[in-house]
Amino acid sequence: MSGSTGEHSFLILLPSIQYWVIHSITIPSLFIAGWLFVKTGLAYDVFGSPRPNEYFTESRQGIPLIIGRFDPLEQLDEFSRSF
Repeated sequence: MSGSTGEHSFLILLPSIQYWVIHSITIPSLFIAGWLFVKTGLAYDVFGSPRPNEYFTESRQGIPLIIGRFDPLEQLDEFSRSF
């Protein structure tokens, strides 16, 4: 134990089987969850950003410059109405 807080040293945890079992499950799970979050399109819906195929349409070939932080969809609507 290091100090008086009751915490174990990281060097004691490294050879621990429990440490590797827990981390061999959680780290890949977080990676897969993040990949699915983006792949399914939920990330675009949650954060309000346009999907990659919505940036350039037939009527809009310019770059949609988003300035505001909290209303990106409204700015894209205004941008698309200007064309």
